[in-house]
Amino acid sequence: MKTIEAILLIGPTSAGKTPLGDHMQQRGVFGRRCHHFDFGRELRSISSAQGPSPEFGPEEHAFIRDVLDKGQLLENEHFPLAEKIFRKFLSERGWQEPDLIILNGLPRHEGQARDMERLVTITHLLALDCCAEDICARIEENTGGDRAFRTDDSEKMVREKLALYSKRTAPLMEHYSAKGCHLTTVCVGATSSAESLYAQLLQLLSPEGGAGSA
Repeated sequence: MKTIEAILLIGPTSAGKTPLGDHMQQRGVFGRRCHHFDFGRELRSISSAQGPSPEFGPEEHAFIRDVLDKGQLLENEHFPLAEKIFRKFLSERGWQEPDLIILNGLPRHEGQARDMERLVTITHLLALDCCAEDICARIEENTGGDRAFRTDDSEKMVREKLALYSKRTAPLMEHYSAKGCHLTTVCVGATSSAESLYAQLLQLLSPEGGAGSA
């Protein structure tokens, strides 16, 4: 069975994961072709369809819409749906070795991390570190250019998502560090662009940065 090697992006809402993931896909990492799997974007694409598709039935379609409306996470029992979405992405993208997958939004908690172990090997974890004040500024200014059509950026939902990230997703740093995964923290400010984050990332991953080569 072919080994799917992946880099996992984590960070609070609007820290710039999607723009950075897209930039990594465009530019590559470690000299390798990258495919950016943005789970939230995949869910929104399915939800925005006029109705159920051949791939996703009425119950799955309704469930995805409900998850997005409430800003919830898919729990362990829902992983078969997440896996279906991921495998569809791999097929459409034409992944092949030695391509890298940039994971964004999956896994988002330790239960999903355990389930993902049979699908991918996560070798690097990139944590985007952004304070709440800068997050609010990034949302207001749409710094990353990816919030224009988002309906989940109300003050209430942002506050809930930040609390959920702290409780469920941030512990993945300890989870993957214990497995020997390379952990790199990228500092994000109110005006940080995908280009500047990518440049910072390459510097951190260089031999001089102590985390490998890019």
